[in-house]
Amino acid sequence: MLFNFQAFVEELREKAEKKQIVEKYEKYLWPITGDFDQQEWYTQYVSKFDTQEYKVPEELKGDFDRIFLQQLVLASFSSDYELKKSPDDKDNDEALKDLYIAVKSGDQSVVKTVSELWSFQILRLYEIYIEEQINLHALMYEDEKEKTAIQQERDMRLKRWKLYLETMDKDELKAQAKKEQEGKLGGLYDQL
Repeated sequence: MLFNFQAFVEELREKAEKKQIVEKYEKYLWPITGDFDQQEWYTQYVSKFDTQEYKVPEELKGDFDRIFLQQLVLASFSSDYELKKSPDDKDNDEALKDLYIAVKSGDQSVVKTVSELWSFQILRLYEIYIEEQINLHALMYEDEKEKTAIQQERDMRLKRWKLYLETMDKDELKAQAKKEQEGKLGGLYDQL
């Protein structure tokens, strides 16, 4: 696997400008041990996001945890996402959707699909999103007002994703029914 959670935590501990992230988390909670799926920020929030299959770079298929990456993207307060078929795949019912990630920094906005990323970019996404989750989770224990605001944002993001999953199936069924109806109409016109 490309990403090693404990190695990343150790990197944070060693960097002067990053070590406070781990120190604050461990001050308010407990030492960070085990893998990501044993962390409170994961079990209480990130793990609640059900995932969908999406396109990944062919050469990296077995190199990273695509489910965990998608959960991190969906849970993030710092980026937006969309799961949709690329224009090239619109008519291909078998094609997987692309996971689009939109990040805004100042006046600039960057949109990429996971399927077009390089391994070092995927690694960097893990680092950014995990650092964000550790920071936010510690902040919830540090400040009661922040805890309320963070919990509200988390709840809103979970609801938004669940609503997307519910409506996604309906939209696909409508499109399929429309295609079938057009096929039947075409057959009727041919008979006339």
